[in-house]
Amino acid sequence: MIITTFINRKICIYKERIMKKEVLFHVVHKVPSGDGPYVRAKYAQIVQKEPEAAIVWFWKAINGGDRVDSALKDMAIVMKQLDRSEEAIEAINSFRCLCSKQAQESLDNVLLDLFKKCGKVDEQIALLKQKLRQIYQGQVFNGKPSKTARSHGKKFQVSVRQETARILGNLGWAYTQKGNFMAAEVVYKKAQIIDADSNKACNLTHCLIRQARYDEARNILENIWRGNYAGSEDLKTRNRVEELLVELDSRQPPPFLQNLPGLNLDDDFMNGLEHLINEWAPPKSRRLPIFEEISTFKDQLAC
Repeated sequence: MIITTFINRKICIYKERIMKKEVLFHVVHKVPSGDGPYVRAKYAQIVQKEPEAAIVWFWKAINGGDRVDSALKDMAIVMKQLDRSEEAIEAINSFRCLCSKQAQESLDNVLLDLFKKCGKVDEQIALLKQKLRQIYQGQVFNGKPSKTARSHGKKFQVSVRQETARILGNLGWAYTQKGNFMAAEVVYKKAQIIDADSNKACNLTHCLIRQARYDEARNILENIWRGNYAGSEDLKTRNRVEELLVELDSRQPPPFLQNLPGLNLDDDFMNGLEHLINEWAPPKSRRLPIFEEISTFKDQLAC
């Protein structure tokens, strides 16, 4: 009897140690517990460092209905790391219907990264506009005013206002990539009204320089340098301001040249030039494309 009790106690201790080791393993390696396809995929991805094997298991998880929300998103991220972004885009578009409503926002964010990786600017613009419509319709954050986000292992709160400014900033950058600096300017200014910071201010300055609006650009750069925007003291921001100032000086004529005789263009000359341009080139609409998309909820964004 004593021997049997002793053996049983040893077995219990042994089982407890095994369980503690398993728990410790999952905590240390940040791998979910269990033995399904998704867990095996994460084990291959994080512990074994075998992304191709991880993708195989992620596919099995999706097809088997095992944590599909996480499996599809994680598989797309691994594919991006392997330069298989086009395949990842196709996978998300094909299987996101299997995911919950709560997972759609995260999948959109992954899609945006994939579009950037592939240089699909038009797709970025379309998706960003769609996200802005969802904000206007109250469909983001499950109707809540904020959500908990995570970056570099730290949690923080993001408000709808901040999310709107972030999306507008990304939309401005996408228009910049298309060379549509007028549309980008409009969007960046909207973003600055909502949640101003030095990064968007620098991007706005870039758009103004490309439109030869040098005085406006210089004024914004001076305000950044004086610390009038959030993030102005950041070293990367200071370096970028210096780069933009160099570009501005290289494009803008020195002040003493601007007032020299013969450099000013009279009205008759400008009118004649405008007449020639109208004859040589077909008329273009002055309406910015962003107005058509953003005007329906401009009051919401301008608050």
